[in-house]
Amino acid sequence: MSWFHPCFIIPCYNHGQTVPAIIDALDTFTYPIIIIDDGSNQSTKDILTQQAQRNNVTVITLPKNRGKGGAVIAAIHHAHQHNYSHAIQIDADGQHDLEALQDLLQLSHQHPNAIISGRPIYDDSVPKSRLYGRYITHFWVWVETLSFDIKDSMCGFRSYPIEPIIPLLAQRHFSQRMEFDTEIMVYFYWNNGEIQFIDTKVIYPEGGISHFDALWDNVKISWMHTKLFCGMLPRIPRLLKRRRSRSQHWSNNSERGTILGIKILLAIYSLLGRKAVNGLLKLVIGYYYLTTKSARQASEHYLQQLHHYAEQQQLQLPTNLSSYQHLLSFGHTTLDKLAAWKGDYDANNLTIHGQHHFDNIVASEQGVVILGSHLGNLELCRALSQRHENIKINALVFTEHAARFNHVLNAINPDSNLNLIHVNQLGADTAIILQQKIERGEWVVIVGDRTSIANETRVSWANFLGQQAPFPQGPFILAAILKTPVYLLFGLRDDSQTTPHFDVYFESFSEQIILPRTTRNAALQTVVEHYATRLEHYTLQAPLQWYNFFNFWQLSGKKDDK
Repeated sequence: MSWFHPCFIIPCYNHGQTVPAIIDALDTFTYPIIIIDDGSNQSTKDILTQQAQRNNVTVITLPKNRGKGGAVIAAIHHAHQHNYSHAIQIDADGQHDLEALQDLLQLSHQHPNAIISGRPIYDDSVPKSRLYGRYITHFWVWVETLSFDIKDSMCGFRSYPIEPIIPLLAQRHFSQRMEFDTEIMVYFYWNNGEIQFIDTKVIYPEGGISHFDALWDNVKISWMHTKLFCGMLPRIPRLLKRRRSRSQHWSNNSERGTILGIKILLAIYSLLGRKAVNGLLKLVIGYYYLTTKSARQASEHYLQQLHHYAEQQQLQLPTNLSSYQHLLSFGHTTLDKLAAWKGDYDANNLTIHGQHHFDNIVASEQGVVILGSHLGNLELCRALSQRHENIKINALVFTEHAARFNHVLNAINPDSNLNLIHVNQLGADTAIILQQKIERGEWVVIVGDRTSIANETRVSWANFLGQQAPFPQGPFILAAILKTPVYLLFGLRDDSQTTPHFDVYFESFSEQIILPRTTRNAALQTVVEHYATRLEHYTLQAPLQWYNFFNFWQLSGKKDDK
């Protein structure tokens, strides 16, 4: 599927009062709107007839109520007949925040064969019975797919790719009622379909109309899960094979700790203090160590490479280098991040190496690029800047998990002077935004040790701990485009101290990265090798604070996005 020609579909049953506002919100887009009148009452039909007078609105009338699933199926077939590439489903009850629509469309364009679905973020208006019921369905869907890939199967805010969905609809008779949303997603997953999610705010407006029958719809949903569970059993070998064959690109190694778990950790830390959390971390990390094979193996591979290199170079390493201690160090650093954002760390917790560089930048009020890594704790730059209110720091993050984690951090301290920018890839639009920030004297922080999510093969290879490793070109090209001084920042915890203390290394990397057109590749290679050398230097100082839990020395084989 190479083109992107979507339409909006709105299944409607007696929601005449809310549909006009939804259509008004969709006016900012140029895509056709298809409303499916699923046997509505006369007052709703009258409103839909009025809306059909708009140039971009089509109303399809079903003679009698089929149910939500039946209405969506009818809309998808209509979209297929009119050669649309995607059907963007929006429920007619007005519960979904359409500000997320642009992100959904963009992700659908980037992943044209994937279902893109909202993952609800609820406010206090959500009925607790509905919320708890969703978690029951989440559990059964995870069982039926033998994975946690489907974050939410019930959200009616989603994009269906027409080309792979039409054959799936022809293969079997899907439910016509509420349970269709979950059923189609599970079958799509069983057919090796890709499913992506975006956070979507959901409200339950006072006086809103719900067609959910607490008794019969729950009975039907229970029967659906019974059938799906039975359907999963003969598919177990294929589902397990899918898990094993999943791309090992670092962005697919989602941390298993949930946002709820992070909030619980923060609550315990706030109530009982650091010592209590340290004891809890040992139990949590012990469980994680025993049950998470991929992280354990990645840690073991890194430590083997580290020991081999140390023997070659006749270097002495600490004696407690085990995979468990490695993972435990990551747990402590997660807690350090929460504490730093909470404001519990200040300059007294830091020993700054390269203070004169920091002072000179502050005095000049010049915008700079800071190259960081997943070694140690980059969030310490917030504590570093606390003494200077005029410093504005912009940190780029690339994954959905990072965005959700940073959402929690912002909730902890909304007044932080650290601005987190979530980007999918480094492009011209990103460069323009960051150039404006540099011109205002702001700092831009970007990590240079993980390959691009969208263009994994766009790398330069450099020696790291005795073996060639791929480093992304994007951060260094971006720094060259911004034409500003570049610094390195590493924040390493001093585990010999009884109270939290950190060594922050702030050093000049380049007055300006210059990549001449005629010798661009060679110049870029030199820059990347310089970064790899400094990263190796600091890794040897704190080897357990290396938090790249994947095979750092090889590419995953993940296909680049076109």
